[in-house]
Amino acid sequence: MGSEASGSAGEPRRASRVVLLDPSGRILLMHGYEPDDPSTTWWFTPGGGLEGTETWEQAARRELAEETGITEIELGPVLWRRTCSFPFDGRLWTQDERYFLARTAQPGRWTGGGTELERRSVTGLRWWTCEELLATRETVYPTRLAGLLRTLLDEGPPRTPVLLETERA
Repeated sequence: MGSEASGSAGEPRRASRVVLLDPSGRILLMHGYEPDDPSTTWWFTPGGGLEGTETWEQAARRELAEETGITEIELGPVLWRRTCSFPFDGRLWTQDERYFLARTAQPGRWTGGGTELERRSVTGLRWWTCEELLATRETVYPTRLAGLLRTLLDEGPPRTPVLLETERA
């Protein structure tokens, strides 16, 4: 997740997210919660903000390794782009996100993350099938992830990144 709520001069924070698939086509999601209200929970893709001069791709790889311990990946194209704003940990976060496709055979584990905030707001990881995502009543971000994953598994990656609707919580 990183430590900055937004980028410089009020610009949205740039964040790389990873749509990580295992050989069975399951997606790895992280289970998070609001630090001041652990009853408010959701599932989300690994990833976080770009640091310094790193590229979107470098941030995707670094964040995935920091959060899951997974380093053996085949990083693919950007699937989706999204702008979102949401309250979290007493701040309003505004992000410009790029979702990268990645594949791995490594199992992954919650490492405790790279930041104090991650340690206070993430409980673990889980591999989900598309069917489980379609059936769940739990909150998942981005909100259309189940349908997006179904299209990805059925049709493969889009030729150019799909712009998802802006989400505001």
